[in-house]
Order: sequence, then structure tokens, then C-alpha cells
Amino acid sequence: MDKKPLIILTGPTSVGKTSLSIHLARAVNGEIISADSMQVYKYMDIGTAKITQEEMGGIPHYLISEFNPDEEFNVVKFQKYAKKYIDLIYKKNKIPILVGGTGFYIQALLYDIDFEEHTSDTSYREELTQLAKSKGSLYLHEMLANLDPNSAKAIHPNNVKRIIRALEYIKQTGEPISAHNEAQRMKESPYQYRYFVLTKDRTKLYEAINQRVDIMIEKGLVNEVRQLLDMGYNKEMVSMQGLGYKELIDYLEDNCSLDEAIYRLKRDTRHYAKRQLTWFKREKDVTWVNKDEFSSEDEILDFMLQKLKESAII
Repeated sequence: MDKKPLIILTGPTSVGKTSLSIHLARAVNGEIISADSMQVYKYMDIGTAKITQEEMGGIPHYLISEFNPDEEFNVVKFQKYAKKYIDLIYKKNKIPILVGGTGFYIQALLYDIDFEEHTSDTSYREELTQLAKSKGSLYLHEMLANLDPNSAKAIHPNNVKRIIRALEYIKQTGEPISAHNEAQRMKESPYQYRYFVLTKDRTKLYEAINQRVDIMIEKGLVNEVRQLLDMGYNKEMVSMQGLGYKELIDYLEDNCSLDEAIYRLKRDTRHYAKRQLTWFKREKDVTWVNKDEFSSEDEILDFMLQKLKESAII
């Protein structure tokens, strides 16, 4: 069976994926599926640097503003919706382009990773959830580090949900989830794909991140967060734990000054970009696109189109 085409355009936050993705979609007759765990939520526009209708320039986008902030969205849901939209795009005789910085989502789709639940018994999950509440996420993270050091390295200590999932998997199967994930990553992709990772000099990237945060504040991020709280969304929700939201909730709850919140947001976003780059370096069959080596976006686009021709995608 001939594999169908898929283009991936990713890279760390603030590297400049949005504008390039639109030019790419026009050039290859493509439509865009967002691989961003935050842009999927409605009303969260400024803090997620969500693409605007004007910026889309008529190119259809999927998985942008499709869920309410109190709805559960995770990698399993992403995989299900992304597959549905990919089929829809193929039916139009167009090429799906996956754009966004959530590497785990991209990997899940690219290799069709199996996330089947091993049991419907949730008692251990509930026990771990209570432990997280009483002893904190760091305690759970240390438990995981003892049982599955590789997973502990890959999962942020604040990501309670993924820590619990990893611990639960060990309990259910007797094997570390990192071994399962590694085996899944060895699977052959069902797609004829090209995986582009956009990057640039680390200092310039960090400057772009700091600048983006300043622009978000100017555009009214504080008001956006205030409105979400007024609508009844709260800091316990996964969506509100996102960068830009948890820091400003702290400010709005008088736990820190606005300057402190902005400082933390810039710092944590830089750390996030660093983790994203580490993730992409671990992926196989990746085409790195260093923006500093090109004089214009047109040049980058030409380079990408050349690679897509070599891969018989266009």
C-alpha cells in the first residue's frame, strides 16, 4: 500500500513557525493541523500566541480553538482528532501539514503510537492523585525516578498527569513506560513524511521569547487571564496550568507582583524551549532548518520544497 504524504513543521516556541507554515501550505496545496497542546482551547488566544484569522490567509486550520478550557484534552484525543482531520484533508486531495511545538503529540501521530488502557481499574490512579495532593508532585516524580529513571528525565516534575500515567503503567504491566514508548518509536510510520525542525541561535531564540512575552502583556494577557477566571475557569484545570496562565493567576491572586510574574513567565518559557529542543534532538529522520543559515523566509521555503521533492511528497 502506498503511504500517504504528511509534512511536519515544528521547533521551539517563538522560533517563527506560524508565518512559514502559511507560505508552505500555499506552496504545496496543504491544510494545517495544529500540534499545540494549548492552542486547542477557546478564549486562550494571547497567552498561546494563537494564529489569527488574518494570519491564516484563507488556509484551513484544525485543532485551533476547538475545546473549552475545562474540557480534557490529551495525547490520545489529539491522535484521534488529528487522524480524522488528516483523512478529511486527503479527501480534498490536499497535503496535511502538522504545525506546532508539542513533540509528544507529533510522535504519537507520526508512529501511530498505541495508548490502549490496560485495565479499567482506576484505584491506583486515585491513590496517586491523593498522594500528589498531600505530598506534592515532586514526591511522585521521585517515586518515578526510582522505578523508571528514563521516564522521570523526560517528564517535567510538575506534570502530575504524565507522572501518574507512567507509575500506573508500571503497576499494570510490570514494565517501564519508557521501554514501551521506545518500542513504539521504533515502529515504522504509516506516512510518507518529512519532519522539519526550525531552529535558530539560542541567544536570539531567548531574545525572541522575552520580546514575545512583552508583546503578550501589551496585547492584554492580564485581562485575558482575568476574563477566564471570571468565566469560572480555575488554576486546577490542565489548560490553566499552561505557560502564561499559571504565572498571571498568581499575580491576580496577589501571590506575587506583575514584574515577578513576567520574570517567571520569561524564564519558564526559555526552559520550555530548551526542553523542546532536547526532545527534537532525540527524534529520528529529522531535517533541521537553522534560520541563521538563510537570508530570507523565501530561501527557507525553497530549501524545504527541495527536500519535499526529494522525499517524493510533492
